[in-house]
Amino acid sequence: MLTREELPDCPVATTVRLIGNKWKLLIIRNLMYNGRQRFTDFLRTIPAISKKVLTDNLRALEEDGLIEREVFAEVPPRVEYSLSPIGSSLRPILDAMSTWGEEYKLCLQ
Repeated sequence: MLTREELPDCPVATTVRLIGNKWKLLIIRNLMYNGRQRFTDFLRTIPAISKKVLTDNLRALEEDGLIEREVFAEVPPRVEYSLSPIGSSLRPILDAMSTWGEEYKLCLQ
């Protein structure tokens, strides 16, 4: 997890630093609107993402405390991802982005 000193002074820049790439936003979107996900769920619902990029972004989101990773002691091992409480607090931001995106698309017609 980042320390306070590692984060930008600007709160908007902090938010962008944590969720500001398209892959992180799509991962968070999946977890927010579809619930717990396995690695293969992300690959199926975010078809353009590579396994390496998905792994890197899941690790970063986990390190930043936005998602949680649960490993089940099974053979083969099963891993599920979910939003942490702080990750869930992003809902108003994603809802606003969704609304804005829909309105923007209507303006283009």
